[in-house]
Amino acid sequence: MRVGHRMRREGLLVWILAAGVTVAGAAATGRAQDASQQEPQKPADAAPAPKKEPAKTNKDNATQSAADQPTWDPLRAEKDLEVGQYYMRKGDVDAAIDRFQDATTAKPGYAVPFRYLGEAQEKKGLKKQAIKSYQRYLDLYPHADDGDKIKKKIEKLYKEIEKEKK
Repeated sequence: MRVGHRMRREGLLVWILAAGVTVAGAAATGRAQDASQQEPQKPADAAPAPKKEPAKTNKDNATQSAADQPTWDPLRAEKDLEVGQYYMRKGDVDAAIDRFQDATTAKPGYAVPFRYLGEAQEKKGLKKQAIKSYQRYLDLYPHADDGDKIKKKIEKLYKEIEKEKK
């Protein structure tokens, strides 16, 4: 092996070792800082802290849980649609409704979330809301391929509402 290669290899080895020592030192310092930021140990005879109740609200709605979230966000609308469809397949209709509503807020002129929102509301039994969502879908997308199918769903929901009134 030539001298130049050996020196480069040894220099690389020294650099790797130095970097490892630096990383190990930083990790140890970080652990020391973490330990200093922890709460002091309580005496053994101290009463246990009361348990906190978990929040009952759904924090999955991006526009309501984050004040800095922009209202118009087409990419978030697409992601909300995707996640809402996942929730529908999973059977969590409430979470799906939240996500579809968020998608309608993120991109109000986009018809597709209204169709999915109508389906979720219909599945949950929210017939009047489903009719509004389906109608909004048709208003935004009057030449939809599934327009006839959606119109039949709206008629069926109207008949069911009338039947429940009697």
